[in-house]
Amino acid sequence: MPLHKGSQKHQERPMSVNPFFGEANPVAGMAEAPPTHRLPDGPLPPMTAYQLVRDELMLDGNARLNLATFVTTWMEPQAGVLMAECDDKNMIDKDEYPRTAELERRCVAMLADLWNAPDPANTIGCSTTGSSEACMLAGMALKRRWMKRSTDRYPGSARPNLIMGINVQVCWEKFCNFWEVEPRFVPMEGDRYHLDAQAAADLCDENTIGVVAILGSTFDGSYEPVADLCAALDVLQERTGIDVPVHVDGASGGMIAPFLDEDLVWDFRLPRVASINTSGHKYGLVYPGVGWALWREKEALPEELVFRVNYLGGDMPTFALNFSRPGAQVVAQYYTFLRLGRDGYRAVQQASRDVATGLAERVEALGDFRLLTRGDELPVFAFTTADHVTAYDVFDVSRRLRENGWLVPAYTFPANREDLSVLRVVCRNGFSKDLADLFVEDLSRLLPELRRQPHPLTHDKGAATSFHH
Repeated sequence: MPLHKGSQKHQERPMSVNPFFGEANPVAGMAEAPPTHRLPDGPLPPMTAYQLVRDELMLDGNARLNLATFVTTWMEPQAGVLMAECDDKNMIDKDEYPRTAELERRCVAMLADLWNAPDPANTIGCSTTGSSEACMLAGMALKRRWMKRSTDRYPGSARPNLIMGINVQVCWEKFCNFWEVEPRFVPMEGDRYHLDAQAAADLCDENTIGVVAILGSTFDGSYEPVADLCAALDVLQERTGIDVPVHVDGASGGMIAPFLDEDLVWDFRLPRVASINTSGHKYGLVYPGVGWALWREKEALPEELVFRVNYLGGDMPTFALNFSRPGAQVVAQYYTFLRLGRDGYRAVQQASRDVATGLAERVEALGDFRLLTRGDELPVFAFTTADHVTAYDVFDVSRRLRENGWLVPAYTFPANREDLSVLRVVCRNGFSKDLADLFVEDLSRLLPELRRQPHPLTHDKGAATSFHH
């Protein structure tokens, strides 16, 4: 998406003001409508301003029907009240808001215990604005550790590189760009839509700062083989002496696997896993934006990356890309941990997985689609049109579903599967079985019309792609 630019005159439009938007008298105070792309000359009554903004936002999509986003779209009213009460607290001011800081520390300890850290009470971690910032911090730690090991060669001829599957979230490409790290991608092959353990190990060399494993690919919802990756890197170290750490990007799966896949070994039980991140605002069940980054031990996070500031009232260690942000999301995360506990999280996540697997089966039963995944890892599944379908494609389906309010992304896979275009459905808490029934009904109702098309109607597939991480 291009950066926002200043308004031009032809973009200016008058804003219609309903006479009833006045606070008391509907025939007074409404002579002039406010501009939309410059500051108005004077103030408006609060209710008038509220109504104007609210009316425009009515044209946004319905978040509950957004099957593209992984981000939480429903929380309990009590959580909303807590968040509103904490909006004015600056999360970074830990000395002024010590209880908010304590709740953050407790959340880190809870996640460390959930992810089987060697010493949960003393695990190093922090909250972030989301997984993208958490990934940046983890990548910075990997690079700094490599720099310290390579002081005799860096910054000379040695150029750091990071190994990952081509399916990684775009934040990892940003990290490599911003921090001057060479990205080395493992491409997709055949029916493998994520990283291959041996292929990743084969790309490593003495300049590799780490390998990123995705616990829940955004392309299709599948888990990457973290244990197999660590085993391949163990063999590499035995053979060459090159010791490569692993970061697990558990943006979504980090809050699914501990509850639904307890026998899956992917976390700090693997000694090679140096750090893990997750999104509290995805399957952590909190409104955006909050993420978490944890390191297995102090040595995994170089001390020189941690800043200590004292001008806010006390000595305060901080590791973040930004500074001020509200404490509301961290408080909401603690509320949700306290509210649900392990059994509650297990029940909620199992319900989402049940909806995903059930819906995937019903989509497959329609006969027009082929499933790539079935929602049995992340509560997410991807599907494409069956080989015999020639009258329409996934982009047509996405466009027609949008007419009924459903936001379902259609997109093309990356190298080496650019030939494959799919639809993806994300099932989150709040997307109930009843809503899934309505989705299938709407999709079924569209199929006869789509089958009567002479050919797919989407000419510009690049413009039609609506895939967003």
